[in-house]
Amino acid sequence: MASIIEVSGLTKRYASGFEALKGVDLTINEGEIFALLGPNGAGKTTMISIICGIARPTGGSVTVAGHDILRDYRGARSAIGLVPQELSTDQFERVIDTVTFSRGLFGKPRNDVYIEKVLRDLSLWDKRHSKILELSGGMKRRVMIAKALSHEPRVLFLDEPTAGVDVELRRDMWKLIGELRQTGVTIILTTHYIEEAEEMADRVGVITKGELLLVEEKTALMKKLGKKTLTIVLADPIASVPAELADWNVTLHADGNEIEYIFDTQAERTGVSSLLRRLGDLGISYKDLNTRQSSLEDIFVELVHQEKAA
Repeated sequence: MASIIEVSGLTKRYASGFEALKGVDLTINEGEIFALLGPNGAGKTTMISIICGIARPTGGSVTVAGHDILRDYRGARSAIGLVPQELSTDQFERVIDTVTFSRGLFGKPRNDVYIEKVLRDLSLWDKRHSKILELSGGMKRRVMIAKALSHEPRVLFLDEPTAGVDVELRRDMWKLIGELRQTGVTIILTTHYIEEAEEMADRVGVITKGELLLVEEKTALMKKLGKKTLTIVLADPIASVPAELADWNVTLHADGNEIEYIFDTQAERTGVSSLLRRLGDLGISYKDLNTRQSSLEDIFVELVHQEKAA
């Protein structure tokens, strides 16, 4: 698969000495959906700002669609659509005017048919003659996406795209992102909503303290790092975990009515069968069993926790 973004040794150091990015290497493939996860201050927005030409790097290199972001800024930027976290547009402009104007900024010829399609896809066509200030927060967010798509970019950056929007808009955006990918647009999103990455992404990158901890295909990441939780619903509650179960490191929940055991799905022996046999030996009966696969959120929290502890 051909790459569309190449990031090599990217660093960003401010005058204060704070290092926001520390030698980041990243390749993003054409047509994929890439989710960049990380806590506040991890460096997500800094990296996006550099790739989009808003901020200058201290070191390293970035190319977008073959264009170096410093030596060929116009070529790189024309390939990018950016939806920033902050809503920033002229409040007194009409929706259709601000979207059409954004297309013109990139030297694209007028294309009313394309602009209408974008507005309809984002449920904005009925609001096309409304001024921005007359719109709700969710509708303003849609306008920002329409502006980013106005010049038909090959790469679309969505920086916390659904922060503060309602569930309906979030679903609409997920649908739109899926449709855009079908047309070949590469999508990079940063998000605090882990379910967005789990729902949409092909690959996931985890960044913290300016360092990219890992980049992995979503399914491979969950398979490699994911664990399962076995919940054993007891027939009768117990006051405490018997010493004989110490080898399994189980915990007691639900006022003594449930035993919880976390096991590695990739281990040669999960310990589940032996745990259930030991419960039988101890005369502890159960009435139900259920398992839960670790979510991407569980994995993310564990990775960041490990980094903080290092």
